Amino acid sequence: MAIKNRDFDLSIFDKMRSSSGVFPMKHLPHQPNKPLLKFEEVSVNYDGTMALADFSFEIHSGEQIAVIGPNGAGKSTLFKVIAGLTQPSSGRVQIYGSEPSGHICVGYVPQRAHVDWSFPANVFDVVMMGRVRKIGIIKPPSTKDRTTVMEALEIVQMTHLAKRQINELSGGQQQRVFIARALAQEAELLLLDEPFSGLDITSLNQIFKILENLDQSKITTLVSLHDLNLAREHFKKVMLINEKLLGFGNPKEVFSSEALADAFRSHLHFVDTNDGQLAVSDMCCPDEDDPND
Repeated sequence: MAIKNRDFDLSIFDKMRSSSGVFPMKHLPHQPNKPLLKFEEVSVNYDGTMALADFSFEIHSGEQIAVIGPNGAGKSTLFKVIAGLTQPSSGRVQIYGSEPSGHICVGYVPQRAHVDWSFPANVFDVVMMGRVRKIGIIKPPSTKDRTTVMEALEIVQMTHLAKRQINELSGGQQQRVFIARALAQEAELLLLDEPFSGLDITSLNQIFKILENLDQSKITTLVSLHDLNLAREHFKKVMLINEKLLGFGNPKEVFSSEALADAFRSHLHFVDTNDGQLAVSDMCCPDEDDPND
């Protein structure tokens, strides 16, 4: 599946370093007796505004979890803390027993609105970026690296667009490319921040099909979203948050009227139906500029 005679544009490394900082090449070993992810009384404060308050939980290998909350609830902040991009104001975060910044097993797919789609790279090069911390910033990609990239593109059904410029793709295709980049990184923990925002039903179903395949591969996945129905229908475990951790477990148990009212406050309304109460949100779409979402 490797692309023959295909040279990766090494200037991409310089562009990445100038825009994202130097990538750490050393990574910490996993302690097999420790949970994949553990939060202990973690809080994040942005200039006096509390984004996360006293989060404590454990996540184990192979779980797929929906992180639910309204706009500004702290979903993106939570993911950035896990990825080592944001430091907690207090508390302790561990991935396999050590701090997040020393691990390369975490694949973070940010909200599409936070990505510079004018970046001069094609699909293959973008996915190859997932190999940077394994390759280094000087050594060129090997045949194995190219094969890994093509295998990742095959999983997301994007091999036929390997040479297409990233800014020429649809929103759903761009999302699949970034998932492929995380897979090429050989991520064991995948963080998808609002991956369904702005997607049509076909693209949404394609992403869910990919998530089903990842579930079978035992890749741990956290997906942030604000659609209660999607969370209830597609995830066995959910995390309900709004600055605080309001519930963590089975959707039927977590999505109680009291917990949902606490999370969504005035934006959530309950309607009595023949099948029980229906929760209806009057929120439209995510506030992409909100750093706490």
